[in-house]
Amino acid sequence: MQHLLPRESWALMQADPEVLMIDIRMEIESMYVGRPPGAHNIPWYEYPDFTPDPAGFCSSVEAEAGSKDRPILLLCRSGQRSVDAGNALEAAGFRRVINVLHGFEGDLNAAFHRSSVNGWRFDKLPWEQM
Repeated sequence: MQHLLPRESWALMQADPEVLMIDIRMEIESMYVGRPPGAHNIPWYEYPDFTPDPAGFCSSVEAEAGSKDRPILLLCRSGQRSVDAGNALEAAGFRRVINVLHGFEGDLNAAFHRSSVNGWRFDKLPWEQM
């Protein structure tokens, strides 16, 4: 699995229209916290179970991507869940899986706040909110 910083991820999305960004956060996170434009929400797990279904997730990504050869860019809140999801995709035969380091909101600061140390929003990259 490849790991890219948010700015590198955005540059890749702009340079290669085949790149498919999958926002793996729960639907409510993606809708209300915000997401990059063009991201497709396929949750790694969902409320109220919070239990991943790797096979179901991989099937949904394949259906959206159309091919296991398509570059898949994974985004979560902090870059942790997306590693697990990326490992599942690779185990399922996806050939180009990329994790967005620090995710959408980034790491916690000393006051336990996000979007103040690193991440997509910290880097002031484009995003939208429902």
